[in-house]
Amino acid sequence: MNEQFQRTALLIGQENIEKLNSCRVAVFGVGGVGGHAVEALCRCGIGFIDVFDGDVVDITNINRQIIATFKTIGRDKVDVIKERLLEINPDAVINTHKLFYLPETADTVDLSKYDYVIDAVDTITAKLELVCRCKSSGIPVISSMGAANKLDPTAFEVADIYETSVCPLARIMRKELRSREVDALKVVYSKENPANREKPPSSIAFVPAVVGLILAGEVIGDLIS
Repeated sequence: MNEQFQRTALLIGQENIEKLNSCRVAVFGVGGVGGHAVEALCRCGIGFIDVFDGDVVDITNINRQIIATFKTIGRDKVDVIKERLLEINPDAVINTHKLFYLPETADTVDLSKYDYVIDAVDTITAKLELVCRCKSSGIPVISSMGAANKLDPTAFEVADIYETSVCPLARIMRKELRSREVDALKVVYSKENPANREKPPSSIAFVPAVVGLILAGEVIGDLIS
């Protein structure tokens, strides 16, 4: 195993480093939350990573997205994140998918080949489709709830969707997942009341970053447990 994982091996053991190197994880949405999540996965030694996003870097992304700089404006997000990940671990296999995951595109994605799926997409329709398909296929999945309009990064926690409160997105997801007979879903959410309900949603650098890192930590913990 490459020398860059020596310090991680001291913490989780060489066997788990080798295990992570053989795992394949998909990250849907590589914006403010997903970008930080996928980079953390790469730095932990996940050997095979698939990134899904149909968007390009915009100047308004610079305040919070790890891949967004003036140099990357206008480029496909998945291409930028792939370059960045390969600079971190040249031995990683990074597969890029330039698409928005929606019910009409879901059939093009084979979820069965993944050891874990991270849902960091923005739309409820996409989240429901992805979660339901993962659940029906027995694929572990963790979902990010609302990170926009939040100012307190310490308020985020991990819970089952049916144990959440306050978060408007989580409330909708609970209702919709119950109607689809999905009995559990691990999520990262906050009880902080939204600071702004205007459109477009507000954001700040440190909140989505924290959410993404929590997501990555849960995935790594589950894969080596």
